[in-house]
Amino acid sequence: MQEKIIEKVLTLLAFSAIGLLLLITIFIFKEGFPLILKAGLKDFLFSAKWAPTKSHFGILSMIISSLAVTIGAIILGVPLALACAITLAEFCPPRWLVFLKPTIELLAGIPSVVFGFLGVVLLVPIIREYLGGPGLSLLASSIILAIMILPTITSISIDAIQAVPLLYKEGALAMGATHWQAIHLVLLPAARSGVVTAIILGMARAIGETMAVIMVAGNALKIPRSILDPVRTLTSTIALEMGYSAGDHRTALFAAGIVLFVFIMALNVLANLLMRKK
Repeated sequence: MQEKIIEKVLTLLAFSAIGLLLLITIFIFKEGFPLILKAGLKDFLFSAKWAPTKSHFGILSMIISSLAVTIGAIILGVPLALACAITLAEFCPPRWLVFLKPTIELLAGIPSVVFGFLGVVLLVPIIREYLGGPGLSLLASSIILAIMILPTITSISIDAIQAVPLLYKEGALAMGATHWQAIHLVLLPAARSGVVTAIILGMARAIGETMAVIMVAGNALKIPRSILDPVRTLTSTIALEMGYSAGDHRTALFAAGIVLFVFIMALNVLANLLMRKK
C-alpha cells in the first residue's frame, strides 16, 4: 500500500514538471507570437533594425551575436574539455580521478555573475591592452563561456569514454597499437555519440547564458565585424529591456524568447537523439 502511494506521488510530481514546461511554452508563445505575425516573420528574423518604440523589431543582429558567441565558446572550450576528459579518463591514476572530476564539476556550481565579474576585472583589461578595442567584446564573452561550459563537456565526455567496453582497448593494444593510438583510433570513435552529446549540451548552456555575457559583451546592438567588437545577444536584450518595456516592445521580447526557446529545444532534442544512439 505504502509503495503504491509513493509511486502515485512520484508519478504526479513527474507529470507536474511536464505540465509546468507545457505552461511555460504556451505562455511564451501566447505572449510573443502575435508580434511575429504583426511584424512579419521575415522582417522579424532577417532585419537588424531593433527600435521597438518606432515599430522596428528586427533581431538579426542578436541572433548572429548569440550564434557567434556560442561558436566562439565551442571553438575555445571543446579542445580544452576533451583534453581534460582524455587525460582524466585514460592517463590519470584512479585515485586522482576521484578527486579531480568532482573538482572540475564544481565549476558548474559557481554563479555566473562571478565569472562575469572576473571577466570584467581580469580578462577585459588584458584584451583592451594587448589586442585593442574596448575589451568588452565577442572574444571576452566567448572566453568566459568556454570556461563555463568546461565542466559539462568534460564530465559527460569522461563518462562516455569510460563507458566504452574495455575489450575494445585491449583488442587495439593486442594488435600492436600504442596507448595513444588505441585512444585516438578506437576509444574516441566508440565514444563519439556521447562526446557529441556533451558538446551539444555545452552549446545549449552557452546560448542560454545571460548574466556573464551582459557583463563582458559590451551590449552594442549591431552585427559584429570582428571578434573585438561589442555584441548583444538575445538573452542580454531580454534581460536588459524587460524591466521597462511595455506594449509591443514587451511582446517583442517574448517573441525573441520564442526564437531562443526554439534554439535550445532543438539542441536538446538533438542531444537526446544522439544519447539514444549511444
